[in-house]
Amino acid sequence: MSGKGKGGRGEKKSTSSSVVSGATFVKASTPPEWGAGAPVYLAAVLEYLCAEILELAGNAARDNKKSRIVPRHITLAVKNDEELNKLLGGVTIASGGVLPNIHAVLLPKKTAASK
Repeated sequence: MSGKGKGGRGEKKSTSSSVVSGATFVKASTPPEWGAGAPVYLAAVLEYLCAEILELAGNAARDNKKSRIVPRHITLAVKNDEELNKLLGGVTIASGGVLPNIHAVLLPKKTAASK
């Protein structure tokens, strides 16, 4: 015997996890007003957005002398780009941190002697 199959036991019909859990899933269909090219267009837009974010995050990683992109680099990339910041304004990236910023009031005043 090769160890494959159920051996001498009777063949049992497999049941899907949705049947076991008792949940029913409705098949979603595409609305008739959507064309056949809509999924292709959506995929192209998502690919472009991913490429743009990864390029900017890679630049941020290189600026910080790192070879890997971490969530901090993605946050810096998104927050420093005006359009991506507008698109992802309400998004929180876990372990991303914030942009480095010191309010002008908190900086020491320049005196005539320091000039």
